[in-house]
Amino acid sequence: MSTGSGADSAPAPNSREDTVSDDATATTTGSAPGVAAGPAATPRQGMFSSLRIRNYRLFATGQMVSNTGTWMQRIAQDWLVLSLTGGSSAAVGVTTALQFLPMLLFGLYGGVIADRFSKRTLLLITQSAMGLTGLALAVLTLSGHVQVWHVYLVAFALGLVTVLDNPSRQAFVSEMVGQDDLRNAVSLNSANFQSARLIGPAVAGVLITAFGSGWAFLLNGLSFIAPVAGLLMMRTAELHKVDRVPRSKGQLREGLRYVSGRPDLIWTIVLVGFIGTFGFNFPIWLTAFVYKVFHEGAGTYAFFNGLMAAGSLIGALLAARRATSRLRLLVGAAMLFGALEITAALAPSFWIFAVLLVPIGVVGLTVNVTANSSVQLATDPLMRGRVMSLFMMVFMGGTPLGAPLVGWITDAWGARIGFLAGGVISAAAAVIIGLILARAGGLRLKIDLRRGHRHVAFVPRAGATAEAGKHLAAAA
Repeated sequence: MSTGSGADSAPAPNSREDTVSDDATATTTGSAPGVAAGPAATPRQGMFSSLRIRNYRLFATGQMVSNTGTWMQRIAQDWLVLSLTGGSSAAVGVTTALQFLPMLLFGLYGGVIADRFSKRTLLLITQSAMGLTGLALAVLTLSGHVQVWHVYLVAFALGLVTVLDNPSRQAFVSEMVGQDDLRNAVSLNSANFQSARLIGPAVAGVLITAFGSGWAFLLNGLSFIAPVAGLLMMRTAELHKVDRVPRSKGQLREGLRYVSGRPDLIWTIVLVGFIGTFGFNFPIWLTAFVYKVFHEGAGTYAFFNGLMAAGSLIGALLAARRATSRLRLLVGAAMLFGALEITAALAPSFWIFAVLLVPIGVVGLTVNVTANSSVQLATDPLMRGRVMSLFMMVFMGGTPLGAPLVGWITDAWGARIGFLAGGVISAAAAVIIGLILARAGGLRLKIDLRRGHRHVAFVPRAGATAEAGKHLAAAA
């Protein structure tokens, strides 16, 4: 799609009826009645189609550099806390919780601000501030004065910046690429993040082993020069214009009412909340497995993160080729994600555990991208900042609740039980929410084991109304 003068993007559905109408026209042959396959006119996209847009290329390049630095800091931060506390998984959990606590407390307000102001300007501020937090931790560590409470404080400060950065960055993607390329750009953002996850932990492992954590923090702080430069170099005339929401009372409540009236949005966000709170506590589990189960060092922790990143990168690239984002895929991937975590928790050897991290990365990324893109595409552009702030608040803001609990379970009963608990909760949440969505759409699960028949499918429930089928079309 052209991004030059006069280029327009297709608007996001402005109402529930619009979404139903669009999706209902795309029901695929052989699918259950009322289960949408996405917009009928949506062609299969190239894997890197969004990169033909100059502004997005600048954004993606800057993010690649800073994401690499971010992953270096994550590995160094987790290992530093573990070292300072004598191997406490609970302390790692507290650090993670403090980083995401501001999102839980203030996340919705970040979305309101993102809808009111220029997202590019907001990102210039937040990316600069995130670089400064890395430099502050570098100074403390390299000077030999770092203590655990310093790490806690920096993690909380970074979380405060993230409150504004996340909804601004998520919503800014559509301004760079337009509606037609949004799904592809969201997938490439994830691929970008996971590619950096392959490089960052490996570099961090070498730096920590050879020189200590401080140099990883320093490089992370300097890495934010790249995204700031990319934002400054953008051609603002080529951004897709989105009307800003004027300041008024009740905007936060308006956003909540909007989501509460959309089952396709609210149940996606609820499912993502369970997965984010209980299923994505990998810093706790991986450090515990490395430190207490396999009795290895920082290099092995970086290796495990690299394996997960490889899987996540594969998942992101597969998602970039996918033309639609359906909730059936989201629910199925969430079930599989929980099952894989359960299997990894019970893995009897180092290498079986290590190999299982790759498919966990693939499926976990599929859950994230499918939820993110489906929510963005179904949301009115004027509401997108507030909806995405709620999405990120639930996804990331649940960590302050889940991480200390998971860390305590891991310390008390061991790494395997902690990992197992996260997998069980994730799988159970996926099953329950999948059944709720089916019931809301007037569908029931049909299992047919005969040869030549579709073995598992959703079919209309006896007595279900046509209106119920339309509701599922909006959600599926």
